[in-house]
Amino acid sequence: MLAPISLRKQKGEGGNLSSQRLMLLLAFVIGVLTALAGLLLKWFIGVIEHLLTHRFSITDANWPYLVYPVIGIFLTGLFVRYVVRDDIGHGITKILYAIARKQSRIKPHNTWSSVVASGITIGFGGSVGAEAPIVLTGSAIGSCFGQLFHLDSKKMMLLVGCGAAGAVSGIFKAPIAGLVFTLEVLMIDFTLGSLLPLLVSCVTAAAVTFAFSGTGNLFEFHLVNAFAIERVPAYILLGIFCGLISLYFTRVMNWLEDQFRRLGSPWRRFLVAGPILSILIFLFPSLYGEGYGMIRLLLNGQGPDDWNQVLEGSFFYAAPHLLLLYLAGIILFKVFATTATNSGGGCGGTFAPSLFLGCVSGFLFASLWNMLSFFNLQIPIFNSVPENNFSLLGMAGLMSGVMHAPLTGIFLIAELTGGYGLFLPLMIVATVAYLTIIIFEPHSIYTMRLARKGELVTHNKDQAVLTLMSMDSVIERYEEHLHPDDDLGEIVRQLSASNRDIFPVVDSAGKLLAVLVLDRVRHVMFRTELYHQLHVRDLMSRYAARLKVGDPMDIVMAAFDRTQAWTLPVVDDAGLFIGFIRRSHVFAMYRQMMADMSDE
Repeated sequence: MLAPISLRKQKGEGGNLSSQRLMLLLAFVIGVLTALAGLLLKWFIGVIEHLLTHRFSITDANWPYLVYPVIGIFLTGLFVRYVVRDDIGHGITKILYAIARKQSRIKPHNTWSSVVASGITIGFGGSVGAEAPIVLTGSAIGSCFGQLFHLDSKKMMLLVGCGAAGAVSGIFKAPIAGLVFTLEVLMIDFTLGSLLPLLVSCVTAAAVTFAFSGTGNLFEFHLVNAFAIERVPAYILLGIFCGLISLYFTRVMNWLEDQFRRLGSPWRRFLVAGPILSILIFLFPSLYGEGYGMIRLLLNGQGPDDWNQVLEGSFFYAAPHLLLLYLAGIILFKVFATTATNSGGGCGGTFAPSLFLGCVSGFLFASLWNMLSFFNLQIPIFNSVPENNFSLLGMAGLMSGVMHAPLTGIFLIAELTGGYGLFLPLMIVATVAYLTIIIFEPHSIYTMRLARKGELVTHNKDQAVLTLMSMDSVIERYEEHLHPDDDLGEIVRQLSASNRDIFPVVDSAGKLLAVLVLDRVRHVMFRTELYHQLHVRDLMSRYAARLKVGDPMDIVMAAFDRTQAWTLPVVDDAGLFIGFIRRSHVFAMYRQMMADMSDE
């Protein structure tokens, strides 16, 4: 039986070579497994959706839209609550939290639980995407391999990144986007030597997906109108439009999640979210599931006869002149449907909603622009624009804005559709959308909550090291305690039995009152006649500052800088004494982690 393998840095060139080879092998295996998980999830969703909707009418509203999504989030809620017994929502946020606070350790059940939960949710019509759950699945696979081989935190982080990169690469058939997503969205500051395992995972996942589902793009797109310089003003305005829609989507989703959270009980959330979701999907059937069918219609439609198919199965079917109003309603209500799905008990991500909204936003913008050009034929910049192209560009704009990831938006949309002929417009729209939203919202939909708590790893290496450092690992825990009424004799007794130079002074409940420093006792500790005359209250000092056990390390470092102290006490939320943190210990760990992060 093989002994557990540890890949901590070994001396000698041969040891490093062996470590690198094993990392590449693990990246390959992770790529295969994440691709298979993605294929399984897509198949699972497709089977359920086909069984439920293949007989739906295209000319009339379908009442099962009122029932299926609610059944889906109800079944998912039961599965999560009684089988998984853990929160599996907000998949990418969970990955970021695991990297920042759990040394990249993700629970093993995440290798399968998100696949089952999101498959049920989306198959029954939940208005979310399958991509974020599969990214969590891939990262969990990478984390499990890291734990199996007892890897250090740096290599654990790399394998989590390989899982995420492989998941995006496989489910979208987009290996470049998988690599860029990991570097840009997960904000892992890898060295050049770390890129090779990521590439192996991306290429492997894409190849496995191609082998099972063919080499065609996820969304077929046939470029008819190539890039034209006179359309640059329209591209810029589309980017601003997408940035504002991204801001609306992000802000409203967070507000709605807060409102649902205040309801408390999962059953209360379900009773409120269920009717919202069912009514919205009944009125706007395009909100059912991921919405990829509608994306294909808008990307490849050749005119109103094709685009009006979007209205099939809705009350708007007999009124094709209301198509733009229908699309505006989708933009307005998609965030309500997505949030109701997740808050009501479902499981899904915002990848697909971002693509869906972006496609609709781009099409709506182009249609309105063309209406404007009809009345302004004499102004060159108002020449008509192709709706298909702008639907494609809108996808990059929304993804860039919602995820704060312009590079991911550019490369993902180019690979998803084969729209490389529009690479420059993709860059313009994605960049402008990103620049628009960061004016109002500095953090993405995935990172804003972690950023508020100081739990977000960033590309700033100094900040990243502080985030990755664990306060628990630098706390010096004490068994010795002094009380204000203890006399000098008790102080000397504890000093003689310890090698410490500072002691906590606590009350009878263990709450920190002050500290006693050895220097305050040194001049009287050998005067035995004072042993029963002097007490702790006469010798104790007020601490310069106290830290709470949950404080992030940037607050710890700021406290040391502000007070110029060398040792600070740590208490819990109730004020009970936990231990001390020494500046020298923190700096030593900081230097070691900085060296590890910079090491190839």
